Amino acid sequence: MKTYPCILTIAGSDCSGGAGIQADIKTISALGAYAASAITSITVQNTCGVSSIFPIPAQTVKAQIEAVMTDIRPEAVKIGMVSDPKIVAAIAQSIRRFQPRYVVFDPVMVSTSGCKLMEDSAIEAIVRELMPLSTLITPNLSEAEVLTNTKLSSPDEMEEAAGQLLQTGCGAVLIKGGHLPDDKMCDVLKIADEEQAHRFTAPKIESKNTHGTGCTLSSAIATFLALGHPLAEAAGKAKEYIYKGIEAGKDIHIGEGHGPLNHFFNPAKMHILDKNV
Repeated sequence: MKTYPCILTIAGSDCSGGAGIQADIKTISALGAYAASAITSITVQNTCGVSSIFPIPAQTVKAQIEAVMTDIRPEAVKIGMVSDPKIVAAIAQSIRRFQPRYVVFDPVMVSTSGCKLMEDSAIEAIVRELMPLSTLITPNLSEAEVLTNTKLSSPDEMEEAAGQLLQTGCGAVLIKGGHLPDDKMCDVLKIADEEQAHRFTAPKIESKNTHGTGCTLSSAIATFLALGHPLAEAAGKAKEYIYKGIEAGKDIHIGEGHGPLNHFFNPAKMHILDKNV
């Protein structure tokens, strides 16, 4: 009997459809896998920003995860916005119980528009409880700076910070460098059992439609892992998907702020980006 690889996304809901659970489901579906979800919070937001966040009770988050895990048994889990320490603990308990093969954690702390999305008390909880359970964490520059208490302005500094974050016990770190002061984007991947880091570079695309790119990247990596690709290859393929999605969506008008990328371009048109190992 034919089956689809299943990815469970544990994240917040974006009512405007560009980020969070909505972006994850679009990504996973576009890449040919099956998406299940556990909602951690309901946000009131649009392309112009986030106005409020309402956490879901921790027991309800846990119950959603258990419902999926005991029936569909996902191959990979993507964790996104977690704004409450009790929810962090509930997720960690579920991960330890069900032990999915892959866990990709995007430590969402700041939105594209600059709005803080995570309570200070939750940061300590994710470092202590979620990062050690993660196959990969995917902080952006500002999130990596918060986690390492270090200012980052170059790929070399990103690589050093990734090594520092590996000490939390995660299996790998991908620091996203889309906001580096350069005409190229550079992401740095450091895997715990590999001496040399991987760097993924691509030209910057002029577009204000970048809402949900972090959510999309982490769910794409989780999907490619579930489809059987090794970690570095999964990260590279996910980067290709993001690049083409931004390119395909740069001229589309949705909302008056930061619109979303285009999740549903033809993935067959993906091209290989520069990869320096």
